[in-house]
Amino acid sequence: MRIGHMSILVDDQDKALAFYTGVLGFIKKTEIPLGEHRWLTVVSPEDPEGVELVLEPDQHPAAAAFKKALVADGIPFTMFTVPDVPAEYERLTGRGVTFTQEPLEMGGVTTAVFDDTCGNLLQIVAQQG
Repeated sequence: MRIGHMSILVDDQDKALAFYTGVLGFIKKTEIPLGEHRWLTVVSPEDPEGVELVLEPDQHPAAAAFKKALVADGIPFTMFTVPDVPAEYERLTGRGVTFTQEPLEMGGVTTAVFDDTCGNLLQIVAQQG
């Protein structure tokens, strides 16, 4: 058994696709029309056969409250591994990404947290050493 897909709840699939591909640099893998919404996934260009991130519409009644509570508490919904958090912070800041936590070293890792423009906080992380 392996992890094949992971969902992230987004408020607008088109906006999410533009952000996750055009800003973060992921590539679109799957797009299947499903009525009002789509089965829409992106993958890392570094691992195109790896885990697919599903840009899942946040239409469930509990989704808005869940997302709002996480953001209010500053809790990232998803984490992405990068080789160098300060370098990725600079790259993304240069692309207009808003960070809620600048790079911070703690317990053998460096992290930073940013807003995905679709109702979520995301974290980038790199192990030190």
